[in-house]
Amino acid sequence: MSKRSSSKKSRVLIVDDHPVMRRGLSQVVCDQPDMEVCGEAASVDEALALAEQTAPDLMIVDISLGDKNGIELIKQVRNRWPDLRMLVSSMHDESLFAERALRAGAMGYVNKGEETGTLMDAARRVLDGHIHLSPQMTTRLLNQVATTPLTDSRSPIEKLSDRELEVFRLIGEGLLTKQIAARLKLSIKTIETYRENIKAKLNLANAAELTRHAVQWVLEQT
Repeated sequence: MSKRSSSKKSRVLIVDDHPVMRRGLSQVVCDQPDMEVCGEAASVDEALALAEQTAPDLMIVDISLGDKNGIELIKQVRNRWPDLRMLVSSMHDESLFAERALRAGAMGYVNKGEETGTLMDAARRVLDGHIHLSPQMTTRLLNQVATTPLTDSRSPIEKLSDRELEVFRLIGEGLLTKQIAARLKLSIKTIETYRENIKAKLNLANAAELTRHAVQWVLEQT
């Protein structure tokens, strides 16, 4: 029996920087007999402010949030409200982002290409305290646990830290070092250090290779 079997509806905060997606998801949630939307946010700062004001039971979060990203939001929420459940709904590759999201504090990951019923089932599972991933991702993570720690079969991009991956994505979107620094509110020197780390981890010889590799990766993600 569900832990939420009561007349009280679960309060859901939706965080997505695309107004159409946000409105569509809000309608889906409002159509559920056991859920209600308590707020919508388009950015990390707005989401944190609304979480403080509305005390949601569940936050549905996109990975890309314009000024920052969903992984950073999840980390901040986990630190401030450890009991707030979080579910990621994103178009980004689950194989690359789901494990990062779980490490940050989320309890589930659903691709936006899935049916709305799958998303709502995932929301209920997360609200009930369970992890939700696709069967393929669950199998992959179990296989990782079963393999010896001496072997690391991750792709090079998977070995990037969350911040390195964010910088890599912004490079692929065409932003220059100065623009990335301004977007992430970091120094130019710090971004240059991230660029060097990324090149080393991906075995790229120069800035041109880094840019080409990043652009190709972004195109594959969209």
